[in-house]
Amino acid sequence: MSRPGPVWLRRFGGPALSVLMLCLALWALYRLAGEVSYHQVGEYMHSLRRGRIGQAIVLTALGYAVMPLYDLFALSAIGRKLPRPRVALISFISYAFSNTLGMAMLVSGSIRYRFYIQAGLSTMEVAKVVLFCTISFWLGLFTITGVTLLLVPIPPGLPLAPARVLLGVILCAIPLLWLLGGVLLRRPIKLWRWDVRLPPIAIGLRQIFVGALDWGLAAAVLYALMPSAMALHFGSFLAIFALAQIAGLISHVPGGLGVFEAVMLAGFGATGNHALSAPILGALAAYRGVYYLLPLCAATVAVVVREARGLRQAALLSPWFNGLLPPFFAGLTLVSGAVLLFSGATAALPGRMELLSDLLPLPVLEVSHFLSSVIGMSLLILARGLQRRLDAAYWLTLVLLIAGAVAQLLKGIDYEEAGLLVLLAVALAPAHRLFYRRASMFEVTFSFGWLLALATVLGCTVWLVFFSYQHVEYSRDLWWQFSFYHGNAPRSLRALVGATGVALLFALTTLIRSARLRPTLPDEAELARALPLIKQFPSAQAHLALMGDKSLLFDADNKAFIMYGIEGRSWVAMGDPVGRDDRARQELVWTFRERCERGGGWPVFYQVNPADLDLYLEVGMSLLKVGEEARVQLEHFNLDGKSKKTLRGTVNKLTREGLRLEIVPTEQVPALLPQLKPVSDAWLRDKRVREKGFSLGSFEERYLSRTPMAVVWHNDKPVAFANMFLSESMEEASVDLMRQLPDGPAGLMDYLFVELMVWAKAQGYRWFNLGMAPLSGLQSRRQAPLWNRFGALIFGRGERFYNFQGLHRYKDKFDPEWEPRYLAVPGGIALPVVLTNVASLISGGLSGVVRR
Repeated sequence: MSRPGPVWLRRFGGPALSVLMLCLALWALYRLAGEVSYHQVGEYMHSLRRGRIGQAIVLTALGYAVMPLYDLFALSAIGRKLPRPRVALISFISYAFSNTLGMAMLVSGSIRYRFYIQAGLSTMEVAKVVLFCTISFWLGLFTITGVTLLLVPIPPGLPLAPARVLLGVILCAIPLLWLLGGVLLRRPIKLWRWDVRLPPIAIGLRQIFVGALDWGLAAAVLYALMPSAMALHFGSFLAIFALAQIAGLISHVPGGLGVFEAVMLAGFGATGNHALSAPILGALAAYRGVYYLLPLCAATVAVVVREARGLRQAALLSPWFNGLLPPFFAGLTLVSGAVLLFSGATAALPGRMELLSDLLPLPVLEVSHFLSSVIGMSLLILARGLQRRLDAAYWLTLVLLIAGAVAQLLKGIDYEEAGLLVLLAVALAPAHRLFYRRASMFEVTFSFGWLLALATVLGCTVWLVFFSYQHVEYSRDLWWQFSFYHGNAPRSLRALVGATGVALLFALTTLIRSARLRPTLPDEAELARALPLIKQFPSAQAHLALMGDKSLLFDADNKAFIMYGIEGRSWVAMGDPVGRDDRARQELVWTFRERCERGGGWPVFYQVNPADLDLYLEVGMSLLKVGEEARVQLEHFNLDGKSKKTLRGTVNKLTREGLRLEIVPTEQVPALLPQLKPVSDAWLRDKRVREKGFSLGSFEERYLSRTPMAVVWHNDKPVAFANMFLSESMEEASVDLMRQLPDGPAGLMDYLFVELMVWAKAQGYRWFNLGMAPLSGLQSRRQAPLWNRFGALIFGRGERFYNFQGLHRYKDKFDPEWEPRYLAVPGGIALPVVLTNVASLISGGLSGVVRR
C-alpha cells in the first residue's frame, strides 16, 4: 500500500514552503521599509547617473563572461571538449534563466541537459557537468563570504558584526574540507547509489576560483548602484551581499525575490530609516533589472534566433525541439502576465503622464490601465494552455500580447513592457505548428504548482498595490476618482479588482463544467466503433480491446481510441493509442492525461512501442523499459538449418501421429467453444492458475467469439487451441489465449506455433508476434538506472516466482527479432505503487498477484 503522507509532502511541501518564505519576506520588507513610499524608490532609480548604470551593465557583462568557465572546467574534468562559443552560449542561457527563476539545480540542469544531449554528451556526462557547476557555485559563495567575514572589519553598528567570526570560520571550513578530501580520500565515497570521487586539489581550486570570481562580480554590480551616502567599504558590503544571496538561494523563492531584499535591508541596519531604506530598495530594483532581466531578455532572443534558424533548416520539428519550445513560451507568457500586473499596480512616471495628458482623453487612459491588468491575468491563465499546446491558447495569446503592448503605451508610455510583449509575440508567431490541439481551455487542468504560481503572482500584485500607495488614505470615494495626476491609486485598485475578477470568473467556469463520469466498460456499440480501427492498426495487440474489460476513450472524430483500466490511483492504458491518424493519437494522449488529472489519477501507458515514444515524452512522461517483444519476420521464416532441427523433428513427428491445424473463421467459433472449454479447464487445473485479464485474454464466450480460432485436432478431438489476432493491413498476426490438454503429446505448442507461422506466411502477413518477455533486455551495469538494475536482478534470479528466463528462451528458438517495450509514467510518482497496480490489473486483483 502507498503512504499518502510522504507523497503529499513531496508533491506540495516544496512549493508551499517557497510561497511561505515569500510571504514572510514580503511581511519583513513591509516591516523594514514601512515608511518608504513607492515614489521614493522610483525617484532614486531615476536619479541614478548613466555612468553608474553603464558601469553596472559592464560588470554584468563581465560576470556572465566568467560563467562559461564553470562549464569549461567541468567538461575538462570529465574529459570532454566542445567548441568554446557553443559552451558559452549554453552557459549564458542556463544562468540567465536560473538566476531569474531560481531553483538553479533544476532550471539550469534541465537547460544544460537539452543542449548538451544535442551536443553529443551522454546523460551521465551531463549529470556530472551539472553537479560540477553546482558545487563550484556554492564553493565560491562560501569561500568569498567566509574570507570576507574573517578579513574585513564590519562596522559595529551593523547587526552582522557580533557573529562575523563564527560565521566566517564555518563558511571557510566547507571549501577547505572539500580540498582536503581531494588530497586524503583516494577512493570514491558511497552516497546512496552513487560513487562520488572528490576532485584533485588543482580542480578543486579551479572550482573555488571561478565561483568566487562570479560572486565578486555580481556583488560589484549592486555596489555600483548603491547610494554614495552609505560610504560602505566594498569588503563589508560583499559580506552582507553574500549572506543575503545564501538566504535567497536556500528559500527556493524564484530569484530570492523578497528574501534577498529583506536580508539586505536588515544587514545594513536600515530598519525604520526611510532615508536609507528608499535608496537601498531603489538600488536593489535597478540591480534586478540590470543583472537579471537584461540577461534574461538577451537569452530569450538567443534561444528564439537559434531555434528559428533550426526551423528553416529542418522540414520537420525534432522531438527535442517539439518538447522544448511550448514550455519555454508558456514560461515567457507567465512572466509577461506578471509584468503587466505589476505595472498596473504601480504609478506611471510623472513626465510621461504629462505628455499623455496632452495627447489622450482621460477615459482612454483609464480603460487602458484597467485592460492592461485584465490582459495580464488572462496571460497567466493562457500560459497553461500554451504548455498543453492548445491552438486556442496560441491565438488568444498572440492577440493579447499585441493588445497588452498597445495598452501599456496608452496607460503610461511604458515602452519597456510593450517591447517585451511585442518581442514575445514576434517569437511566438512562427511556432503555430507546435500548438496543434483543438481542446477547450476550460478542459485544461491546473496542477497544484500552477495554481500556486498564479496565486503567488496575484498575491505579490496585491502587496505591491498596498506598498506603493500605503500613504494614500483609503476611502470609498477613492474608487471613483479619475485624474491624470492624482488618480494612480484608484487606477491600481480598479485594475487589481479587474485582474481578480478574471481569475475568479475562470475558476468559476472551470468548476461548473460538466462533471466527468466514472469510466464504464464498453457496450457492443462501442466495440463495433472500435473494430474497424483495430483491424487497420499495424499492431495485433489492439485486439485486446475486444475483451470488453477495459474502458475505451475515443477522440472527437472516432479516428483513434485508448483502452484502459483503473487500479488504485493508476489509470493504465494498454499499449499505444489505436488508430492510423497520428494527430488523433497525439491528441488522445493529452486528453487521457487530463482526464486522469481531473480524476485524481496517474496516467500510465503499458507496453508502448519505441516508434511512439515521442507521444509520451511530449506530455512530460518518463519511460521505463519493461521487457522485449518477440516478432518473427515471416518472409525469412522456415525450418531449414541445424538450429531448427528440433522444431523440424517435432512438427514431422506430430504430423505423422495425425495432428492437424485448422483455422476456424470467426462466425463458426461460437459453435466450437463447448468442445474447447474442457481443454481450457484442464489446462487451468494443471497449472494451478486462474484466468488473467487486461493484457491477457480469458476463456470468455463473448470475447472468443469475436476472433478466428486456431485449433489443433488429434483425430476428431481438440487437443490445443489459440484465438488469433489478425490485422487487415496484413502487417501482423498473433495469438492471445493459448490452451492445451496437459496429457497431450510432447511439443504440442511448438507444433501450434510453427503451423500458425507457416499459415500466416502463406496468407501474406509480414510478422508473427510471439508476445512480450517481461524484464528481458534490461542492463545491470553500474551506470544503468536503478529500475534497469532491479529488473535485471529479478530477470536473473526470480525464476521461483515467474518463468522469466524460460519464457525468453522458449520464444528465442523461433529466431525472432526482439523489440523493447516501455512503461510510460508521470515523473515524480511512486513507481512501486504503479507497478503493483499494473500487476493487479493483469492478475485480476492483488490476490491474483500472489496466488498466480
